[in-house]
Order: sequence, then C-alpha cells, then structure tokens
Amino acid sequence: MELSFQTIVYIIAGFILGWFLSYIKSRFEIYRHKKELKEYKEHLNRQMKITNEGNQSLERELYDLKKVNENLRATIQTLSNKPGRAEIKLLNIYDATLRKMMQKAPGFSGAWETSLQEVEKDYEERENGLKTVVKKVFTNPFVSHTPTTETTEETQILEEGK
Repeated sequence: MELSFQTIVYIIAGFILGWFLSYIKSRFEIYRHKKELKEYKEHLNRQMKITNEGNQSLERELYDLKKVNENLRATIQTLSNKPGRAEIKLLNIYDATLRKMMQKAPGFSGAWETSLQEVEKDYEERENGLKTVVKKVFTNPFVSHTPTTETTEETQILEEGK
C-alpha cells in the first residue's frame, strides 16, 4: 500500500476537521455549563436571602420576647414587694397551718412547727406557679372543702326541726 501525497493530506485534513469539530463541541458544552453554574449561583443567592430574612425576623422576635419577659419579671417583683404583701403571705401561711393543726391536734408545738414548715413550702410552690396551675385545673370551684360554722349550725337546726 502506497501512501500518496493526496492521501496524507486527506488524513491530516480529517484530523484537523475532527479537532475543529471537537473544539466547537467543547465550546458549546463550556457555555452550557457556565449558564448552568450561573443559574445555580442565582438560586443559591435567592435561598440565602430568604434564609437571612427568616433568621433576622426570628432574632427580632426573640429580642422582643426577651424584653417582654424581663418586663413581666420586673412587674411580678414589684407586685410581690407591695406593702402588705408579706403580711398577707404570713396570714395565709398561719391560716393553712391552723387548719392542718386541727387535723393533727395531739402534741401542739411539734405539730405546729411541722405544719408551719409544710405550709411555707406549699406557699412557695404556689407562688412559683406550678401548684397554682394544677390546683386551678383539678379543683371544682363549686364544691366547698371545709364546712363553715354557719352551715353546721343550720344543719343542726334543720335536724332538730324534724
């Protein structure tokens, strides 16, 4: 097989044409990839803006809630320090202690101290809020738990009248 000048030129021309076509194809692919990369960057930018706005609104809301919380804490502190508040607390503690003493009558001094400590602990728990919420939820406001002297006297009068 003999290679002529013309055959060699065709072979070289084929290589050059193949290289030229692959170069044009790679240029189109590079353009397509750059366009796709640009779209991804725009999408990422939009997502970051949306996320940033959401985070800023959450931070503003957190800051506002912290201010409200601090204001409420100051209000509670002010209300608990009003004149007469300590006396009312002590009166409520003594009242509850006396009720417990009626149930635990023998040995007054020891029972008094135990009852006083129990009631003070209960009162502190109620002021913290948990026991108050539980008591409000689980107690019936229409039922009286301790009979008054008037109701017992009325009952005795009604029984004597029969």
